[in-house]
Formats: sequence, structure tokens, C-alpha cells
Amino acid sequence: MKKFVTSVLFLLSATASVSALASGNIAAGEAAVKKYACASCHGANLQSPIQPTYPKIAGQHQDYVAHALIAYQRGAAGPNGRTNPIMGGIAKALTHQDVQDIAAYVHSLPTSLVLEK
Repeated sequence: MKKFVTSVLFLLSATASVSALASGNIAAGEAAVKKYACASCHGANLQSPIQPTYPKIAGQHQDYVAHALIAYQRGAAGPNGRTNPIMGGIAKALTHQDVQDIAAYVHSLPTSLVLEK
């Protein structure tokens, strides 16, 4: 019984640690967005893209942004991969932490998106 309780406590603490790492750092995300020149396509405030086919990303859900960046990293070779050559080239240069930080920053921005009806 003691081993079981110890195992459960270990798993709970490991899960909490992973959740803390997955949350992302907004300030680091802002720096990464500037470093990778996201505004050159998505607009200065990330909600006024330079072309109508480019998405407004400011205020998007954090999980969605992270998933999209990972899908661009996978490209056509991976499951649920995305194949835009511009985004693929940028996303492949990102670390896992960059993805989490960018997702946290983008989510923190004010938005004109309708998130609920």
C-alpha cells in the first residue's frame, strides 16, 4: 500500500511539473514573436494580416496555437501536419519551449475574434 501511495504522489507531482512547463512564458513569447518576425505576415498587432488569407492570431486559444505550430513542424510527413512553406520553415526552427511561449503570448493579446456566442 505504501508503494502505491508513493507512486500516486509521484505521478501527481510529475503531472503538475509538466503542466507548469506547458503553460509558457508570455514575455519570452513576445520576444520570440519579434525574433521570428511574425508581424511581417500577421500584422503589427497580430490581428491585421497583410493578406486576407493570412489568419488573425491575436487572442487565439493557447492550445490551438501550440497545436498549429507543432503541425507546421511536422509538415506533410506527420499526422495532422500542415504544409504552408513559410510557416513550416519558421516553425521548424522553434523549440518546444518557443512553441509554448509563443502560444501563451498570442493568447494573451487583445482580439477582435469572436470566442463565444
